[in-house]
Amino acid sequence: PGNIGSRERIQAVVDVAKERQIPIRVGVNSGSLEKELVEKYHGVTAEGLVESALDKVKIIEDMGYDQLVISIKSSDVLMCAKAHELIAQKTDYPLHVGITEAVGLGIILYQGIGDTIRVSLTGDPLEEVKSAKRILKTLGLRNGGIEVVSCPTCGRTQIDLIGLANKVEDMVQDIPLDIKVAVMGCVVNGPGEAKEADIGVAGGKGVGLLIKKGEIIKKVPEDQLLETLRDELLHWNA
Repeated sequence: PGNIGSRERIQAVVDVAKERQIPIRVGVNSGSLEKELVEKYHGVTAEGLVESALDKVKIIEDMGYDQLVISIKSSDVLMCAKAHELIAQKTDYPLHVGITEAVGLGIILYQGIGDTIRVSLTGDPLEEVKSAKRILKTLGLRNGGIEVVSCPTCGRTQIDLIGLANKVEDMVQDIPLDIKVAVMGCVVNGPGEAKEADIGVAGGKGVGLLIKKGEIIKKVPEDQLLETLRDELLHWNA
């Protein structure tokens, strides 16, 4: 930003954004923090990231534009969280929280910081949306949609629990209920562990259980378990 060429390039972007009324995202990454800020703070720090972001914001404001979104990224989860805490105190511009780690997102969002988010995952972008929805729902920031929870696998697990949980997750996408569905890996502990959920399923070798509030309400062949759960959900308020 200090040299004339950089300012001309920024001005060109600002002019086009202003003409089209498109917000500009001011992005700062710990991997490319300015040398002078690294020296000033004796390394890459949250304070340096915040100063870098606010410096760039000031340049764009001086060019007569204030439709801005700020994005700060760092591979250090705690540094990233601290930078968001600091900048939230110094500016009212919207913050885009676009980090990979769910833990980091949770720390930031739980404090009421962040206006838009992205969970960066390798693979199908649809998985990013699903993960983001799960995080928001877990934090109580999003209502609606079925929340699917599953137990950790253990020695009693006799089924492909991860596969079953994923199938349930896909199956409930179009069902507009605000409830919790538990997916359990065994028929021994499953009913008890599913008590906190509104409804649950437990898979065993060749058999599946449908559970409500810890009580077994149906016992079906394993290959009919998903269909039985879906039917129950579709007639939830009937």
